[in-house]
Amino acid sequence: MPLSQKINRIFFGSRFIIQQQKQILQYPILNSIKTNLSSSSSSKVIINNSNVYNKRFYSTTPYKFLDRKLNKIENLKNYEEAYNSFKWTIPEYFNIGQEICDKHANDPNKMNHVAIKHIIDEDKNLFKEYTFKDLQIKSNQLANKYKEIGLNKKDRVGVLLSQGFECALSHTTTLRSGMITMPLFTLFGPEALEFRLSNSSASCVLTDLENLEKLLGILPSLPNLKKIIVFGKLSEKFKDNPHYGNLIEEWNDEISENYSKEFKAVKSKSDDEAVIIFTSGTTGNPKGCLHAHRVLLGHLPGVQFPQNNFPNRKSTDEYIFYTPADWAWIGGLFDVLIPSLYHGVTVLAHRMTKFEPMKICKLLIDHRVDTAFLPPSALKIMKQQEEQLKLTPVKMTSIGSGGESLGEKLLQWGKDQFNVEIAEFYGQTEANLLVGNCPSVFPIKNGSIGKPIPGHIVEIIDSNGNILPFDQVGDIALKTPDPVSFLTYWNNDSAAKKKMNGHWLVTGDLGRKDKDGYIWYVGRDDDIINSSGYRIGPSEIENCLLKHPSVSNVGVVGVPDEIRGELVKAFIVLNPSYTPSDQLKKDIQNYVKTILSAHEYPREIEFIKELPTTTTGKIIRKDLRLLHNKK
Repeated sequence: MPLSQKINRIFFGSRFIIQQQKQILQYPILNSIKTNLSSSSSSKVIINNSNVYNKRFYSTTPYKFLDRKLNKIENLKNYEEAYNSFKWTIPEYFNIGQEICDKHANDPNKMNHVAIKHIIDEDKNLFKEYTFKDLQIKSNQLANKYKEIGLNKKDRVGVLLSQGFECALSHTTTLRSGMITMPLFTLFGPEALEFRLSNSSASCVLTDLENLEKLLGILPSLPNLKKIIVFGKLSEKFKDNPHYGNLIEEWNDEISENYSKEFKAVKSKSDDEAVIIFTSGTTGNPKGCLHAHRVLLGHLPGVQFPQNNFPNRKSTDEYIFYTPADWAWIGGLFDVLIPSLYHGVTVLAHRMTKFEPMKICKLLIDHRVDTAFLPPSALKIMKQQEEQLKLTPVKMTSIGSGGESLGEKLLQWGKDQFNVEIAEFYGQTEANLLVGNCPSVFPIKNGSIGKPIPGHIVEIIDSNGNILPFDQVGDIALKTPDPVSFLTYWNNDSAAKKKMNGHWLVTGDLGRKDKDGYIWYVGRDDDIINSSGYRIGPSEIENCLLKHPSVSNVGVVGVPDEIRGELVKAFIVLNPSYTPSDQLKKDIQNYVKTILSAHEYPREIEFIKELPTTTTGKIIRKDLRLLHNKK
């Protein structure tokens, strides 16, 4: 039988998985793809794929900690030279957890350096510091708990925790144990959590006392869940719960001392599954974006570039990196936390209940933060208090920002406030940090998301996969193979297939490239709502709203907002027994906050008699946006 007839499934990204009978053969795409740029190409930089990749995508050396000089942009004084000379080095074996923890914990010169500086009470300036050795020891103890539970390699482990040492510990331990870590946003309600944990068949969840309650009501729909580990001490009252001691166990310093401080981390391959981050889509349920361990290496140039050659000091001990972005998303996790730990850089962890600009500036000053990722929504809120903030100017080394355009006024304010040019960058959960600005290398063009980051072939293409000439609008696309590219969507290979156009991974965003090589974001070719840096799919919100007794039909769209970029707006057709009122709007909003997520509720609601639909019954969201604009 021909091999082509034996293929059962294909993973898209930078590898194919071909199942032949019971044997799994992995075929990484090596350096077989040649880039042919026509004279009409919009690329100013001539790309030689043999420079982008080594002759072998994988080396065959035994596992060892990777030299931090590898996968680093050299000659970052000249963009064209840096771009054309960049080379990827992706080893056969690579484990994110070992690289961000054991590499430094085993180094006598680094083991006592602070990995996580955890703010306990910002008003009282109380904090606790955890060294890389602390991280390793506590991770070893937790890993041995995993073994006791009976967790196995590639089991999915949910992490329902806000910024803090416990969150970093959970991800590190899961990865070192060869399991797949799955960050979960603490603002998610029970319904959002239920889908993600059920879809992934999660075996374990790590959480805290604050978030435990949301899990209790959905336990019947999670038959694969073996254990919920709760950081902290449960109350005596809770210990009467029938799940206590069986499904639910607490984890704290006292209990962890009963577990060995020795553990041998699992030897993972670069292409082994490492993390699932759910991303919203316009139709259907959220999709679990599955990444391999190599995704960290794929992020390194994208962190270095907009953060002004980070890290470029003799000692990485001098840096402190911070972001207000939650670590449950790819921005907080892979733009800040994991790359920082990889380089041995201290990360400041701060759990915010409310974003307060004055407190943030004070935080940056008090803890000597010099490198940060500040989302556009955070910067816009800060600018609203620019007069007060003038009293607390902050001197930063670099600030990166991404998710939506900043605009000339905000960029200028940022330069005045932080004494540094803010560098915008671009990416998405499936393939992050692809395009960016590097203020020390080339001038920022207001409104542009920058130039392709060395290591990534990013072009504007048409529907046939052809590269478009300068200033023509088309799909922003990444040429694969690329180590930052996702493997597939969990349990949804068909959706992953739709992301590909030949060897191009199509982002779903429209853009253009000018004659100087700058890329300009134009808009989306779908209905994703971009609010405060969160990519929100309307379908999940609509499904939630339809469960409210007052809602007969609903259409959700994003509408412009000065601070958040876009707001979630719901156009609702009420059931006949309900009358429109402001109180009903509040009730519906609170329902979504409670059931789905506090960041996805419709901040605007408009009651209408009927929704605009196609002949097949699909909602015409474009008409809903036009209806809003007429108001």
